[in-house]
Amino acid sequence: MGVQTGLVVNSDFVVKTEALSGGASHRRRGRTPADKEHKRLKRLLRNRVSAQQARERKKAYLNELETKAKELQQRNSELEERVSTLQNENFMLRQVLKNMTAKNKGGGVGEVEG
Repeated sequence: MGVQTGLVVNSDFVVKTEALSGGASHRRRGRTPADKEHKRLKRLLRNRVSAQQARERKKAYLNELETKAKELQQRNSELEERVSTLQNENFMLRQVLKNMTAKNKGGGVGEVEG
């Protein structure tokens, strides 16, 4: 059983491969420095991409929160204005009611003095 060696070009990296000539087993006892470097660079690239995606997701989330905060502030202002209007209306109606009850108590229509 002899060992076959070859070179495989993957992107910008040259990776040394070894295979036993007699079997389907492609086990390697240790990784070559080129294999380790290739694996490290792939990991760094995946990490960089993942970090960029996380930053973009965070930015979108913050934009969404800011938009929602503005909408809620606007809604709050509208509700505060409505509360103020209703309080004024309530006050005026109480005054009208108070005046009407005072008139009915003080000078009743149809009373006969005797």
